[in-house]
Amino acid sequence: MSSWGVTTLRSNAISAAAWLYMLPFSLVLSDPSPAPSAVVLESMFPTITEAVSDRVRLYLGPLAKPLALLLLWQLTLRLGVSPEQLRPIAQLSSLRSPVLIASGSIDQHTTVSETKRLYDAAGWPKELWIVEGAAHVDLHAFDPSAYEWKISVFLAKYLRPMG
Repeated sequence: MSSWGVTTLRSNAISAAAWLYMLPFSLVLSDPSPAPSAVVLESMFPTITEAVSDRVRLYLGPLAKPLALLLLWQLTLRLGVSPEQLRPIAQLSSLRSPVLIASGSIDQHTTVSETKRLYDAAGWPKELWIVEGAAHVDLHAFDPSAYEWKISVFLAKYLRPMG
């Protein structure tokens, strides 16, 4: 699966919408200019600290905290990026676009509470969609018809007609 996806929706002369579905944080952190007409953020982590902690906890349980701290410490050492620089939640309010934030109800990599915090941090207009029964998966593959309906309705509200 690629790190970003582009889809084209044709409904009522609305077409050409692009959004990131695996690396949505990169869009938020990039401060795009001009701002996209609409943005769909799927299963995005609020901070790299939480993302690493959530993932390590799934495998190591109570040993997760010290190992997560060790992994996070290496970010600066190996990549020259601090955990403070990877906090999409801190930048989300400056995204000057309507945003739909989507995540699965049983996602343990980006929990529902983390997703709700992202929603609370986003500027208006915004929508929250918790996909019942979905884990940290491609939400389109999980329920294609619901996904296409929800995304199409959202994008139809905000994309400018072509022509």
